[in-house]
Amino acid sequence: MLEARTPVHDDLIDHLVRSTPLQRGEAARVVLDVLAYFDETTEEYVRRRHRELQSRGVTNADAFERIADELPRRAVAPPSLSLRQLRRMVYG
Repeated sequence: MLEARTPVHDDLIDHLVRSTPLQRGEAARVVLDVLAYFDETTEEYVRRRHRELQSRGVTNADAFERIADELPRRAVAPPSLSLRQLRRMVYG
């Protein structure tokens, strides 16, 4: 998958190698992991966070409130979603 990098990613990898103890291969994996994380759609994020919170014993009401609070702080914040819209993403 490293062949899919663009020159922009090479610049970022070079920066990480210069500014951290990471080797080039490690830095490339970090960049790809971060890009994959931010490539997650809003619906994927809501579903994943809901599963994570449920597995920790958080009630649905608290989970949806928490997710609603987290969404505006994402790197590319989605439009404001109601609790009903969040529930529909999880349950259809």
